[in-house]
Amino acid sequence: MQDFEIVSLVVSPLHRYEGRPANGPAAYPGVEEVDSAVIRAHKGLLGDRYFGTKFTFASVTIISEEAILELEGTLGVGPFDPVLARRNIVTRGLDVDALARTTFTINAGHGPIEFRSMTPANPCAWMNEVFAPGAHQALRGHGGIRSEPLASGILRVGPATITDIVPIPPEEFRRQVLM
Repeated sequence: MQDFEIVSLVVSPLHRYEGRPANGPAAYPGVEEVDSAVIRAHKGLLGDRYFGTKFTFASVTIISEEAILELEGTLGVGPFDPVLARRNIVTRGLDVDALARTTFTINAGHGPIEFRSMTPANPCAWMNEVFAPGAHQALRGHGGIRSEPLASGILRVGPATITDIVPIPPEEFRRQVLM
């Protein structure tokens, strides 16, 4: 078991980084950063743009605040708001990138929620626009993970624990990716 913190949760009904990055993100008049989020097994975050789509393997994205702090140091500019990476969950005190190709359980005080992460969340060219030039390249290997919730529950901003981190066997990974 490892303690960490959920720093922020983003539930966005719109894909705001579409089109050409130089044109800037699409405006959204609503609230995307929330204090709690409802997770549904095999569907994602209730109200999010990827909820219930064919992209269930990637319906919940996670990044560490430390990756954004490292980005600031690498680029020599900042501070940056980690929410601009558009990941659903921003953590502090957790090596998120090491969770790629594992199953794990997060408990934010409202019961355990199991996740499966098949792939890293590779950064896109938008990172150069929302953070600074060079961010896209600097975030490679540190852009977080894409995951699928295997159980339903609630996540809240604040203290959390992660348990049951189990690597996905290569044969299962290949079978899942080929499906």
